[in-house]
Amino acid sequence: MSPDIEPITRESTAAIIARQLREAITSGVLEPGKQLGEAELAAQFQVSRGPLREAMQRLVSEGLLRSERHRGLFVIELEPADVYDIYAARAAIEYAAAVRIIRSRDTSAVAALEDALAELEQATTRDDPRAVSDADFRFHEVLVHESGSRRLVRTARTLFIETRMCLAALQHHYPDPTQRVAEHARITDAIRRGDEPAALSVIEAHMDDAVARLAPGTSLLSGSAPTIGEGGVDISG
Repeated sequence: MSPDIEPITRESTAAIIARQLREAITSGVLEPGKQLGEAELAAQFQVSRGPLREAMQRLVSEGLLRSERHRGLFVIELEPADVYDIYAARAAIEYAAAVRIIRSRDTSAVAALEDALAELEQATTRDDPRAVSDADFRFHEVLVHESGSRRLVRTARTLFIETRMCLAALQHHYPDPTQRVAEHARITDAIRRGDEPAALSVIEAHMDDAVARLAPGTSLLSGSAPTIGEGGVDISG
């Protein structure tokens, strides 16, 4: 006999709070290092402290909040070493995704990438840096999703949460947003042509460029990885 399991019809209060706080952190509305007060947030969300604490613990487990004994919860501050790790891991995951697409010869996956690239290009025509960051993020989500690998998607999920924080900062480091389009176009073109070495080269170069902009003096390609404690990175939106 199957267990009596009722379908979930709506998001829990804790999940809604977690989603809104996650968005505020990754977009830079809640700045790195900011302390989150329970009383203030409970009043703002008009909820009791129970679901609020559950939501905040979710974000602690995701790595977006850090807990300090006797002090409370704080929005994380990414150091250059964190940025290096995020983009090094992403380079490996996204290259693996690109290889799967290339070897599968899946034209629908290439078409999905081309659509995501077109969205990014369209976003750059508007005076809306947030829209550009959202379209940039969407392109990489599509790349991993279209690989068809559930494990790559699952592995990328946590990295993408931290990536949103980096993208909020990158919008201030690209004086000409069309540079972002050009970088993504090179990735799409390499995959479309089925050129695995080129895909590796352009994905690594794309990730390295982001690292260099966010943490000057750091490079994925040269292997100049910073150590923990070298100072914070301005990831406020």
